[in-house]
Amino acid sequence: MVQGTQAQVAIIGGGIGGLTAAAWLLRAGFEVQVYEQAKSLGEVGAGINIGPNASRILHRLGIAEELGRTGVKPVTFDQRRWDDGRVLLRSPLGEGVETAFGAPYYTLHRGDLHRALADAIPVDRVHLAHRFTHLVDHGDRVEAHFENGASISADALIGADGIHSVVRHALFGPEKPRFTGCVAHRGLVPADRLTHLGLEHRTEIWMGPGRHFVHYFVSAGTLVNFVAVTEEDSWLRESWVDRGEVADVLAAFEGWHNQVLSIIGATDETYKWALFDRSPLARWSIGRITLLGDSCHPMLPFMGQGAAQAIEDAATLKGCLTKFPHDVPEALRLYEQLRLPRASRLQRMSETNKTRFHMPDGQAQRERDAQMARGATDWSWAAIAWLYEHDAEVVEGPPMSCGSK
Repeated sequence: MVQGTQAQVAIIGGGIGGLTAAAWLLRAGFEVQVYEQAKSLGEVGAGINIGPNASRILHRLGIAEELGRTGVKPVTFDQRRWDDGRVLLRSPLGEGVETAFGAPYYTLHRGDLHRALADAIPVDRVHLAHRFTHLVDHGDRVEAHFENGASISADALIGADGIHSVVRHALFGPEKPRFTGCVAHRGLVPADRLTHLGLEHRTEIWMGPGRHFVHYFVSAGTLVNFVAVTEEDSWLRESWVDRGEVADVLAAFEGWHNQVLSIIGATDETYKWALFDRSPLARWSIGRITLLGDSCHPMLPFMGQGAAQAIEDAATLKGCLTKFPHDVPEALRLYEQLRLPRASRLQRMSETNKTRFHMPDGQAQRERDAQMARGATDWSWAAIAWLYEHDAEVVEGPPMSCGSK
């Protein structure tokens, strides 16, 4: 890199994290190119939660109007009992969150957010049908090679290529994810099919023995997204796009509250994916190469923070490269020091929630319910403020320890 010029940054992966990073770095004046393996930009999946820790970052990119048009601002987050529907904990969202933390809480369709981010980036910065295969680190530059025969050279290489990251594999070798024993079934229901339930704009999670059920509105309130998590003995494949059967999900939730069964029964199709767990990485960066989002901190979907943490990564990465524009390795070291402890903490919290959500009825469950009533769990304001008030764009020194708040 010539002294006085901004770094050339190559981002591998055009998902939510990769596009957010590209948008931030372009705004900061960096020379950015995104390389995506798919032949067209799109996002697999359905609903997504974006708390104020992430929405403030997105608003600064200039997409607040689009998020306001397609997103839903739930008024509360309700945790409910599986059979009688009793509300165990109701945490205010809506205007209360926006006032307290300076940014809103959205539920969105992943595709709506992805399109808004793609529209914020010049089309000539995104290169489709570029499947990354390997890299060569020359010390002062990084070379990336692609399946189509293309190769590029950049000052910094960012692996934002998801849970099966090839960049992570190139840096740290193969991984051994562990099957959690959980399978998630997701579906989308046109909201007009559920008018008889009188659903309000709330995010609701129903907890019961060995399973839980989450639902909320997306796409300007026209669709209800649900995720039904069950426990299975074994699973071999980790995919977002395996088709499921509605009848199987209904059978798995037999005996649950009528609202749960009505939502499941109103969908035309379901998709299922096995949930695999990965231990937090010891490091994300080597020299001029680092990781972002699911490539370095894949999370179980039990805190609603997977995409939000990728968005935080992007803002902090921009701040670090801006702080050290002519010393990429130093910038990436600081990025890792700032981001790895926070993301790892959320990985562990997400894993813990699996146990809390799936408790069988009994003494432990009653103690959990009493703890929730005291506001001592992850989704109460007192316990979640450290997460929502964080501004990932602010780059200072590294945290004191992985357990710091």
